[in-house]
Amino acid sequence: MKLCRFNDNRLGLVEGDHVIDVTSALDALPAHKYPMPRNDQLIENLAMLRPKIEEASKSGPKLPLAGLALLSPVANPGKVVAAPVNYQAHYDEAEFDPEIRHGKDIVKIQTIGLFLKATSSIVGASHGVELVHLDRRNDHEIELVAIIGKPARNVKVENALDYVAGYCIGLDMTVRGAEERSMRKSIDTFTVLGPYMVTADEIGDPHDLNLALSVNGEPRQNNNTKNLLIKVRELIAWASIYYTLQPGDVFMTGTPDGVGPVVPGDTIDARIDKLGAMQVKVRAQKAG
Repeated sequence: MKLCRFNDNRLGLVEGDHVIDVTSALDALPAHKYPMPRNDQLIENLAMLRPKIEEASKSGPKLPLAGLALLSPVANPGKVVAAPVNYQAHYDEAEFDPEIRHGKDIVKIQTIGLFLKATSSIVGASHGVELVHLDRRNDHEIELVAIIGKPARNVKVENALDYVAGYCIGLDMTVRGAEERSMRKSIDTFTVLGPYMVTADEIGDPHDLNLALSVNGEPRQNNNTKNLLIKVRELIAWASIYYTLQPGDVFMTGTPDGVGPVVPGDTIDARIDKLGAMQVKVRAQKAG
């Protein structure tokens, strides 16, 4: 099942190059009062909603996918967990590129651990990336994103993928500089998720998916998730030792080599096997 959020927070079932509006299925979600849950209610209740989504798809309006404003497939993630330098080829390029290192030693993921990004940095593919620090290098980083489907705490590696609701493409944008990663990567619009979420049952093992990114038609990144230094199941198990992962939490698994700068006016094309493709425009943030 491929699910998207589009336009004014509509829910869509993606079928080929069309989307069926199944927003009516959301009426089955439980009602909440303040304080609201700290997780995503669609993701938490996905198993219950699936038959209702399938039923709604029989009569829902069918719309061209190309004409929709695609939002982040996850509306309310509690946190964004991210894995730094999780491909050997990216570690190697960072070691030898002074603009990436910015005077710092590149520490291996096994030593430095994971980091968190602000949820306020999340946008969908149609929103695009807004650059604030135009005097500095701003880089693209394509990543496989796992979306957590149920609470995960101290999970075993062999069971970790059972906690994944689905996957999507992610752009982990970053401004180069001396600040900590979580600050440089948490700028508004610097976590692009899309184009939709593909449920885990359609992906199976996520460790043999090709990733590719181009800028204005120029190939930049091309690799495969089989080359992750720490695999998705291991990342989830590792993170769950430190904090409880909740439904809707976003897990960015790391970027391969080929990262490079973008400037206003650029167009990023990102694609991952089985997860589709998204086109993301880059612009300068408007003053004020």
